[in-house]
Amino acid sequence: MITGKTLIGLGLKPSKYFEEIIEFANKNNLEGQSILNYANSIMPEIINPYENSLSYYKNIRAESEDEVSNVQQVFETMEELMKTPTITKGAVMPDACPTGENGQIPVGGIVATKNAIHPAMHSADICCSVMMTNFGMIDPKKALDIAHSVTHFGGGGRTDHFELEKELLERILNNKYLNSERSINFAKTHLGTQGDGNHFLFMGRSKNTGETIMVTHHGSRGFGANLYSTGMKLAEYFRKEISPKTLAKNAWIPYDTDEGKTYWEALQIIRDWTKLNHTVIHNATYQGLNIEPVNRFWNEHNFVFKEDDLFYHAKGATPLDNKFVPDSQDGLRLIPLNMSEPVLIVKGETTESNLGFAPHGAGRNISRTQHKRNQVGKTKEQIFAEETDGLDIRFFSNHIDISELPSAYKNAQNVQDQMKEFGLGEVVDEILPYGCIMAGDWGIDAPWKVKARQKREQREKEKKNTTKHR
Repeated sequence: MITGKTLIGLGLKPSKYFEEIIEFANKNNLEGQSILNYANSIMPEIINPYENSLSYYKNIRAESEDEVSNVQQVFETMEELMKTPTITKGAVMPDACPTGENGQIPVGGIVATKNAIHPAMHSADICCSVMMTNFGMIDPKKALDIAHSVTHFGGGGRTDHFELEKELLERILNNKYLNSERSINFAKTHLGTQGDGNHFLFMGRSKNTGETIMVTHHGSRGFGANLYSTGMKLAEYFRKEISPKTLAKNAWIPYDTDEGKTYWEALQIIRDWTKLNHTVIHNATYQGLNIEPVNRFWNEHNFVFKEDDLFYHAKGATPLDNKFVPDSQDGLRLIPLNMSEPVLIVKGETTESNLGFAPHGAGRNISRTQHKRNQVGKTKEQIFAEETDGLDIRFFSNHIDISELPSAYKNAQNVQDQMKEFGLGEVVDEILPYGCIMAGDWGIDAPWKVKARQKREQREKEKKNTTKHR
């Protein structure tokens, strides 16, 4: 009787194929080498990383001493990344900056993979994206006030959430990677929320027409993050089976499997949910203004795009080519820079070196933590006043986050200059800044921090009372 122990004794590692091998071996009275021959015929071939990195396009150069280290780190992590055996080509954008461990795709990186979806390459913030609505000739302050009253920043969801479309809910319920109670709760309560970090609601005027335009920037929130966790577990399962020497962060889900196709469908649902997440905020704003919008379009810049059997993973890169944006309007895309700089409206085409993509913003040269360290000697209020002079900048939490002020980002003009130099899209209009809303340092008032402060204050009070009565 052939058992799992028999297979292990023959040198096979436990896998999902054991059941099939055991059944076939017992049915056909196989022994020894015959069992191994059958096992090798049905088990996937082990795929090892490339010995040498594939070449990739470097649409970036250091413009200052501060950028030298950043660019070098980007190149080092790309060199390791390009050994991943599914990758066929890659590129980096002018706003690139490293994130995570060496070998992990940097922000501003693009790689094309064959028959493979890499969850870590779209990250937890699946479909991070931007949407604009043109409100016409209206006061930008009035528009920003209304927008402030309808949006939501910070952790968690909202109790007054918007209604999830029935058709979209049905698609969620029919996808096994999205239909858990936790996932559905995120889909409902996080609708109409923008999260934290570099996500924003920007109000400005068109340089060409003077019309007031709103731009929102956020991703799929907890709904997408929940799918990402599932995707990483699936990818790790396949990595152990088919490419154990590949870095865990670069594990993939083969598209030609049931798991791959179902995960791809889940990504499309996440995309539609995220577009709706922008839409409900924009709709509520123009309804509050009692007007009809002049124009609207959107694009993601943190997603996976499919062309035949290739999957383009854009980690913080804007798709220029219409083939990547099925709901494209006139080929227009949005590239935000920072709160004191215009949001660029661009058009462009695929070239050999850009792979059909452009930057997604200004990027960072240093971490948030290091940026804060560099500001020692000034109060948050002083830094805020200096960097936002003349702008209507608001933090939803009422706590300033200096890591999101303009000086935390790369020089916006340098990024635009390199866009021209490397052929990364043509600027057709600019949305000049009036004001912006961001989450701010909302963690200060997070429930667990408030509770900790209250406990600490109570202990200090009790200590004082004890000392007083001695």
